[in-house]
Amino acid sequence: MNDRLSWVQIAFLVSYAGGMVGGQLLFKLAALRGSIEGPFGERLLAMMANGYFVAAVVLYGALSVLWVWLLSFTPLSRAYVFVALAFAVTPLLGGLIFGEPISVRLVIGVVLICCGLLFVTG
Repeated sequence: MNDRLSWVQIAFLVSYAGGMVGGQLLFKLAALRGSIEGPFGERLLAMMANGYFVAAVVLYGALSVLWVWLLSFTPLSRAYVFVALAFAVTPLLGGLIFGEPISVRLVIGVVLICCGLLFVTG
């Protein structure tokens, strides 16, 4: 395994992070459609019938396969840094899509995550 990442590896790693973001958005949509009332068993069954939840679980299953494949030719120490993209993008999309608060501290944190990613991959 080479320490320097190829453009193909970077593209797959960014896609992986994007998939994680998509999964989190699907989980949020599932939560918004779910019921917080009733016995735990009923809520669990309702969640299993929630299309957003099922889609998120399927997506995360596919992402797990993609991740293992990526790690077969990418060092973990280099690949895992790209997971931070999900930590940066998900809160921003949460604000844009769901109207959640986006503070100055959040924006600064996202910028620092992106800077860190550039340092590690550069």
